[in-house]
Amino acid sequence: MKRLLDCFASDLKKMDKKEILESIRASEGRIICAETTLVSDRPILEDVSDAELKSCLGADMILYNWLDVFHPSIPSVVAENAENAIREVKKLTGRLIGVNLEPVDEGAKTMGEIHKISQGRQASARSAKQAVKIGLDYILLTGNPGTGVTNKEIINSLKSIKEACGDEIILMAGKMHAAGSPEDAGEKIISKELIKQFAEAGADVICIPAPGTVPGISEQFVREMISYAHSIGALTMTAIGTSQEGAGKETICKIALMCKMCGADIHHIGDANVDNTDNLIFYGYTVRGVRHTLKSMAKSPNR
Repeated sequence: MKRLLDCFASDLKKMDKKEILESIRASEGRIICAETTLVSDRPILEDVSDAELKSCLGADMILYNWLDVFHPSIPSVVAENAENAIREVKKLTGRLIGVNLEPVDEGAKTMGEIHKISQGRQASARSAKQAVKIGLDYILLTGNPGTGVTNKEIINSLKSIKEACGDEIILMAGKMHAAGSPEDAGEKIISKELIKQFAEAGADVICIPAPGTVPGISEQFVREMISYAHSIGALTMTAIGTSQEGAGKETICKIALMCKMCGADIHHIGDANVDNTDNLIFYGYTVRGVRHTLKSMAKSPNR
């Protein structure tokens, strides 16, 4: 089996969920997942989707935030109909494409203003089945600020989605930040017990904040969480979801190297709603060197 690091679009089309997960594991911490948030109807570059841009900058996986799976509209992506939008993105990029779905806890206490989100952005068996239908490769159960997402509800959503979808789609779970929940703030955002519960509920990949991104989340702490996740068979993804993805080169490279030393299988980098294209390249250089980064940037989706 090829490492995801070496896969072309034609390879991905032949792989099932189990093979994709093994190809990520075999890549030894050199896979980059770039997030793109659909907060605007204008992409960073005119007439080119943000997914295409981030793929050409070395992203192996694209993660959509704020995507409504029942009404998937993506700027600068022209498809026959809305349901074909994701398949068109996959055709244009040759990458694995995923979505954030948010397990909203209606009774949750939150810090700050509450934001209501559409059913197509919320985590449920129905939205997950729709994600499979429109061609998404993976789902990350996580939370944006002020949406009322809790770790408790992430576990409940994992169970219902796993029951509804089985092995049709890769499931990831975990918060990048507290998302407005005082109960999940700081080091309470993740624990070995939560990792165990996520995995038992159906998570294939555990999402953990990158060292230095959330108060109290140190390199040692993340290393312990990743080691435990690996010991029970789960893959891991460190995440920069605190707008530090828009920080300078030195900060990005330091976080990237810490994530690599902690043992991350996948490196997530957000978009901070700004043009942080250079940081995506710097991150790639740090965790996999120039050769593999340039290869990822250069490979055609037609291969």
